[in-house]
Amino acid sequence: MGETLKLNLLKSTSSITFYSADTASSLSLPFAIGGIAAGFPSPAEDYLELSLDLNRELVKDQSATFYGRVKGNSMIEAGFADGDVIIIDRSAEPVNGKIAVCYINGEFTVKRLKKIKDDLYLMPANSEFKPIKITEETDFVVWGIVTYIIKKV
Repeated sequence: MGETLKLNLLKSTSSITFYSADTASSLSLPFAIGGIAAGFPSPAEDYLELSLDLNRELVKDQSATFYGRVKGNSMIEAGFADGDVIIIDRSAEPVNGKIAVCYINGEFTVKRLKKIKDDLYLMPANSEFKPIKITEETDFVVWGIVTYIIKKV
């Protein structure tokens, strides 16, 4: 075992701390072939035959993949809690409904993209926050698309 998922700190902002993906080594862990029942227990140890490399599973394009640590609770109803690690793919297409890391007016934020007619909104997943309408005056770019959330339970 001994291997760990390495995160190399790149930048920390008020809403996300960014890390680069270090895929130089593999991170192989035992993998339950038949899945793990969420209902009745099954003897899972009988099925621990394969291994799963988290670097290969979670990182599709190393040069375009970054990790981020979420700060705040504006996306809590979508499963993003303060402190969660997100995997961001900068090569993924930003389409309506996807959750994206966006750079807006000098700050990074995580929000769901929503297009209504010709208007684009950044939608929070917490009723305490309001949607952000993107206008021509807004300094805005979709930095990447969130592909996974890593949570501590």
